[in-house]
Amino acid sequence: MTTKGEAFAGLSVALTTPLKNGEVDYDLFGEQIEFQVAAGTNCLCPVGTTGESPTLSHDEHERVIAFVVEKAAGRVKVMPGTGSNSTSEALRLTKFAESAGADAALQVAPYYNKPTQRGLYEHFKRLAEETNLPQCIYNIPGRTAKNIEPETIVRLAELDNIALVKEATGSLDQASQIIAATNLTVLSGDDSLTLPLMSVGARGVVSVVGNLVPGDMLQLLSAVEAGDFVKARECHFKLFALCRDMLGLATNPIPVKAAMQLVGRDSGELLLPMTPLEESELNLLRQTLVGYGLL
Repeated sequence: MTTKGEAFAGLSVALTTPLKNGEVDYDLFGEQIEFQVAAGTNCLCPVGTTGESPTLSHDEHERVIAFVVEKAAGRVKVMPGTGSNSTSEALRLTKFAESAGADAALQVAPYYNKPTQRGLYEHFKRLAEETNLPQCIYNIPGRTAKNIEPETIVRLAELDNIALVKEATGSLDQASQIIAATNLTVLSGDDSLTLPLMSVGARGVVSVVGNLVPGDMLQLLSAVEAGDFVKARECHFKLFALCRDMLGLATNPIPVKAAMQLVGRDSGELLLPMTPLEESELNLLRQTLVGYGLL
C-alpha cells in the first residue's frame, strides 16, 4: 500500500556537520553530499541530532539548510531538521527551509518543557497548517523526555501535511500501532532496528551509519522491498556491530564523527558540550572499523 510520504521511502542519511576550527567546513560538506548522491541515497537530513543542531547558531542552522539544498540541486531530496521546543522558532525555521527549497521538514518533539499530548498535537498542527512542506514527526523520547503517544500521531495523521514519522522510541508495538492505524510513512530512527521495523511495514530509515556505508544500508532496504528476508538478515548482521557502536560507544554524533575522521572523511571536530571519544572507546571503534573492512 502506498503511504502518505512515499516519496521519502528508502534511505535518508542524517548528515554530520563537518567543522574546522569551530566553524562549518563547507568544502568538506560539499564532498560529503557528493558522496551520498553517488551512493544513491534517497534523502539528506542535515541539522538534525547527528548534525549538532542544538549547538549551531541560528544563522549557521539556516546557512547549512540552504547549502545542502543548493548542493543537492534536486538530485536527492532534502529534509532538514527544523524542530524546536518553541513552536514559533520551529515555525520560523520551517518557513526558512521551505523558502530555501527543502522538500520536507524533520520535526523533533518539543524537548525539555515536556508539553502534554494536547500541546504536542497543537504544536505539530500549527507547523502543518502554516507551512506547505510535508512534515516528518521525529519521536525520540530518550532525548526529549516525552513520548508522542500513538493516539496523538493517529490524530495528526488526519492533517494533510503530516506525512511521515521518524520512529526512535525503540518500541515495535508503538510502530505497529501507528502503521496499522494510519497511512503515514514510518522511517526507522535507529539503524539496528531498521529490519524489525520494516518487517511490520516501515518504509526505510533515517540513518547515522549511512554516513559511512550508505551502499550497504541500501542493500538491506532493497532486500526487504524484494521480500528476500534471508538476504536482509545477512545485511542486518553485517551492519549490526557498526550500528551498535555508532549509538552505543557515546552519545550521537560523537562516534560517527570519530569514525569518519578515522576513514579520512571528516575532521572529527565537535562543538561543546560534545567531547571526543576516550582513547579506550576510540580503540574499540577502530577494531570495529577494521572488522568491517573500512580500515
